[in-house]
Amino acid sequence: MGKSRYKVVTDGGEPYFLTCTVVNWLPLFGNPAIAEIVLGSLRFLHEHGRLRIHGYVLMENHLHMVASSKNLDKEIGDFKSFTARSCIDWFEQHDKVWALKQLAFHKAPHKSEQQYQVWQEGSHPQLIYSEAVLNNKLEYIHHNPVKRGYVDEAMHWRYSSARDYAGQEGLVPITRLA
Repeated sequence: MGKSRYKVVTDGGEPYFLTCTVVNWLPLFGNPAIAEIVLGSLRFLHEHGRLRIHGYVLMENHLHMVASSKNLDKEIGDFKSFTARSCIDWFEQHDKVWALKQLAFHKAPHKSEQQYQVWQEGSHPQLIYSEAVLNNKLEYIHHNPVKRGYVDEAMHWRYSSARDYAGQEGLVPITRLA
């Protein structure tokens, strides 16, 4: 492979590759309204300077991203909590019984204080410690929909920062590490 298109340059919180997965890999984000809850939350965190998103892809049942923040654990926790509550509220308001039953059935047993669970626990953070790692993770993120056979070119997946890296505006603002 030739010269990397991505460079690691940070001004504080180090970038991490993260994966947030829906319980039992349920395809909740195939619903555009539910996908918008996730994307809207990422935009909010970006606009309020709480999270720098360097790359992302939202698939039907998980989110990959490279992100940084001075308090990354808290911001990801807040993101998952807010989006889970918002998704559940949407499912209840729109009488999506199947989704609610699945979220209740797949809830971890120790989560006795709540009726539903949207996200699996954890985000499996991996430090981006070099340009090579950044390049690898962004290529992986951007080609996830291609590998799954959903699109022929990464930039054709609308729920991805591949568009931003191809010079087009994406749905969520990103902060390039360059």
